[in-house]
Amino acid sequence: MSTVSDDATVPESPAFPGRRRLLPSAVIHEFTPDAGRPGRRPRRTAHDWIVDFSCFLLAVLVGLVGADAVTANPHVPHSLAVVDQWLGALACAAVWLRRRWPVGLAVATIPVGLVSDTAGGACMIALFTLAVHRPFRYVAWVGGITIALIPFYFWTRPDPELPYAVAVAVFVLLTAAVVGWGLLVRSKRQLMLSLRDRARRAETEARLRAEQAQRLAREAIAREMHDVLAHRLTLLSVHAGALEFRPDAPREEVARAAGVIRESAHEALQDLREIIGVLRAGDSDDAGRPQPTLAALDTLVAESREAGMKVTLDSRVTAPETVPASVGRTAYRIAQEGLTNARKHAPGAEVTVSVGGVPGEGLTMSVRNSPPDGEVPHVPGSGQGLIGLAERANLAGGRLEHGPEEDGGFGVRAWLPWR
Repeated sequence: MSTVSDDATVPESPAFPGRRRLLPSAVIHEFTPDAGRPGRRPRRTAHDWIVDFSCFLLAVLVGLVGADAVTANPHVPHSLAVVDQWLGALACAAVWLRRRWPVGLAVATIPVGLVSDTAGGACMIALFTLAVHRPFRYVAWVGGITIALIPFYFWTRPDPELPYAVAVAVFVLLTAAVVGWGLLVRSKRQLMLSLRDRARRAETEARLRAEQAQRLAREAIAREMHDVLAHRLTLLSVHAGALEFRPDAPREEVARAAGVIRESAHEALQDLREIIGVLRAGDSDDAGRPQPTLAALDTLVAESREAGMKVTLDSRVTAPETVPASVGRTAYRIAQEGLTNARKHAPGAEVTVSVGGVPGEGLTMSVRNSPPDGEVPHVPGSGQGLIGLAERANLAGGRLEHGPEEDGGFGVRAWLPWR
């Protein structure tokens, strides 16, 4: 039987546990090629023994009928009848080799069938086995030669009871029926294997889709953690740095900085808890606390000013609460990332946050900072947040640009649809 390719990298459980003995060994070998002995022919199952014994018994019964017919045929000499019976007996014994050498047995039975009526059953079984276990090209050659030799066989050894044309037609139809039956069995086996492959392919695709969904969920959570926690942690860093370098600051300033640190840490933990909750429960982004929108932009700027940044907010949106929630969240994240980057890469620089737009024309936003004072050390992982922002803007149907300004500063510009 033709081999159907298997993916050796995918572990496969034994097929049909408890019922393996009821299936052909060739089918079991196709399902679990590693179950058999490496490099050796698959061991016969109970199904194989029953089928092989039935084929042998059928070949013997047909051979006995053929032997009687040869003995009773006046056109066949006695010596030739004896040879006929001995060849038939050998052909019947060779039926047990049909699984090991289906092509060789089918080819060997062609000349044997020409000189031995007793071997007729064995010849048909060999042709049937070839049709079951080998591709159609072998069956076409051997079956075609067999059918082509049938007229010559009855011309040299005419049947005493049937006319020549009738005998030829009957045996041609019988040979075609045997070949068709074998091809049907082979097709059923190939269908079983193709269904197995489809099931395995469906399981693999489902596993890949699940892995992709998990990866996308992790990426979304990573972007959200970067957008949310980076802002909080930079605030913590700024205030903690102020306390470190100003240990002699007035008590009121120390208390205020400690309060900002405590509040920022509490907010960071709360945001982290919400993100982890989404990861565990698989809820949407709208679950838990309300997500910040454009209306929360004033609070974001106020937090940055309390951290010591010089931030100017230029809002030309008359009713920020009317901006769609998804657009407002994206705009808020853009402003948050822009302020975080300015705090990390341009400390002490003036930052301008501009937002404007009307329904139908879209929402425009820009975060621009002036050149930093002095040399600024390189911050590891720079640029990853901007890549996430560009992807977030694209998903919202907008666009985002960023890059250095002519005066040495840095700007982030975005346009978002506002329908």
